[in-house]
Amino acid sequence: MLKNKLKYILILLVIIIASCAKRGTITGGLKDTISPTLSTSFPENFSTNFKEKQIKLEFDEIVILKGIRKQLVISPPMKYEPLIIPTTASKTILIKIKDTLEPNTTYSFNFGQSVTDNNEGNPLNNFKYVFSTGTYIDSLTLNGKVRYAYEKEPESFISVMLYEVNDTYNDSVIYKESPRYITNTLDSLKTFNLENLKAGKYKLIAVKDLNNNNKFDPKTEKIGFFKDFITVPNDTLFELELFKENSAFKAFKPTQETANRLLMGYEGSVTQTETRPKVVLKNNNETLASIVTKLPKKDSLQIWFKPIKTDSLKVEVSQGNYNKDFVVKIRNPKKDSLTIGSINPAGFKDLFALESSTPLVEFDETKIKLINADSTDVKFTTSYDEFNQKLFFDFQKEVGQKYSFNILPGAMTDFFDQTNDTLSYQISTKALEDYGNLKVRLENVKSFPVIIELLKSTGDVVASEYVNENTTINFKLLDPAQFSLRAIYDTNKNQRYDPGSFLEKRYAEEVVYLSEEIDVRANWDVEQTFDLSIPYTPPVKEINKKKKQPTN
Repeated sequence: MLKNKLKYILILLVIIIASCAKRGTITGGLKDTISPTLSTSFPENFSTNFKEKQIKLEFDEIVILKGIRKQLVISPPMKYEPLIIPTTASKTILIKIKDTLEPNTTYSFNFGQSVTDNNEGNPLNNFKYVFSTGTYIDSLTLNGKVRYAYEKEPESFISVMLYEVNDTYNDSVIYKESPRYITNTLDSLKTFNLENLKAGKYKLIAVKDLNNNNKFDPKTEKIGFFKDFITVPNDTLFELELFKENSAFKAFKPTQETANRLLMGYEGSVTQTETRPKVVLKNNNETLASIVTKLPKKDSLQIWFKPIKTDSLKVEVSQGNYNKDFVVKIRNPKKDSLTIGSINPAGFKDLFALESSTPLVEFDETKIKLINADSTDVKFTTSYDEFNQKLFFDFQKEVGQKYSFNILPGAMTDFFDQTNDTLSYQISTKALEDYGNLKVRLENVKSFPVIIELLKSTGDVVASEYVNENTTINFKLLDPAQFSLRAIYDTNKNQRYDPGSFLEKRYAEEVVYLSEEIDVRANWDVEQTFDLSIPYTPPVKEINKKKKQPTN
């Protein structure tokens, strides 16, 4: 009996102790922050007299390849890309070589940060596999950094290339052939390091290689280069500035969009008056009256003509030494009608503008009236940008004021004798205390003239000053915002930025950015020193270096 009582008392104590125990959840311990490492490889890394067609890499844990097509850089480039498998998680990576390897050459496979552990994605930073088909590994290096000549910060994944200068070298090689050596800035750095180089004479270039073909495509890609040939070994820290070259003009066959309009695509720049092509429209041998305008936000020109009964029209296009003729079949689709829209000024000094769906040819300012809030007439002048189909109104604005435009029918007539209906627009300016002012003092200007541009955080130009000798610039009545400053040394004095040219061995005009942003607030007067001798340094992403956790 006593024995049974003791048994029940023991069971009761166990239940009480279990109920009093602290409840919790099972944790997985510390987060894994250790990068994978290469355990073994066959052939061994940095092998010489390499003759294999397959490389086997074994890691200390299961890994997976992420972004291998973008991250992997093979130098010298191979004509046929090797097969790298598996694409799924594994402890082993196989590289199957499809190309015929050159003799006495050091090859480098830089995986960037593509090799990561399968669980936490910790990358094996800048993992490289190197081998030589000769008796030794080439070990010379070349270092430098890249930046954009015009934009504030360069993009990621910029290719830096070395072309061997020998008896067959010419500058056209960068358009047709792969380089002897190549590296990439990848996604975190703006510096480059060309390694495992052989001593010799080279051409150094950098390309934003959009189509990943290891060649320069001037139609779409940016390029940077060092004018002179370089020799290796070399301990110079090279800086390459990338820019987009001005492409030569080229027209494409026009298509008929409406009964009175052709659309013609083009390559090159038509922004400046002197770069715009001459377009002549003919019906047999008769030259037709026409107007050429720019299609907004597209690389296309609109060729306007009055409807005509014909089977086809001839379009003659010329610009400088470029000449091209096209024949366009003519149909009878619907005609364009005249519509008018307004472009309200974004800032105090911006002009009010109207844009039309068809080109305007006549204006009657007596049918346009501008009044302020007191119904007092305000004098104005107009200017018409035919190429962009915009009519600008300039008048003396006052702060804290409201304005009304009243436009009567017939004030504007387009190319097809269509006129506007009654139009009415209102604009207003803010009170003086709602604006801010910025005074900029320039220091260490190397040469004049220089263009000083005030930029929004989006990169849009808010205001610009062409400076011939003054070193103090006042930007007044600014809408509060964060701004930055850009200075352009206008070397050829054409009042705009000009990029360089590889074939002409001409660098882009020098551009300097103010390092910090400027906070202009409402009712504030801000003074800012802009030292043009201090180059802008973009922030550098830091690559997190994984450290092993201490063990207890």
